[in-house]
Amino acid sequence: MTERELEEYKALRATIRQRGSVRTCVFVAGLATWALVAAGVTFVSIPLTTVLPLVLLAGTFEAVFALHVGVERIGRYLQVFYDDRWERTAMAFGAPLAGTGSDPLFALFFGFATMCNFVPVLLAAPVRVEITVVGGIHALFVVRLLVARRVAGRQRAADLARFRAIKEKGDGDHFTSSEK
Repeated sequence: MTERELEEYKALRATIRQRGSVRTCVFVAGLATWALVAAGVTFVSIPLTTVLPLVLLAGTFEAVFALHVGVERIGRYLQVFYDDRWERTAMAFGAPLAGTGSDPLFALFFGFATMCNFVPVLLAAPVRVEITVVGGIHALFVVRLLVARRVAGRQRAADLARFRAIKEKGDGDHFTSSEK
């Protein structure tokens, strides 16, 4: 491994470590902020006001999702281009027992928060159109959670295949011959 490759490897490992920590912090801070905003909206009798905390919740989820996708992609890059033992072993190991895996997207928490976010709509004695519109917006976010979770579950294998194809074609050879 050249000095430049070693520096790249170290920087990417550090990026994985930092983004993994940031993802959890973004989740906790976003959920806490959502809870404060949602609590304030609870006492307003206009169902449409629940969309504001839902947008905050969705934005937090998208940040968590982006961080997760980025970390996974870097991991597959390291696995293919640096033959990273940790990445190969972690991918092969998987979850040893049913129920012992974690949810890196916190999708269940986001889903539960979405249900809680909808409760003030029901307490406001809404008319049918309010339930339909506001409920539909909440349902769209739940669908987004489900789709993102499914995509994230397939990402490792897809990224691994794509990076292998790039390496085989030589497109991933980003170092010039003088740097090798």
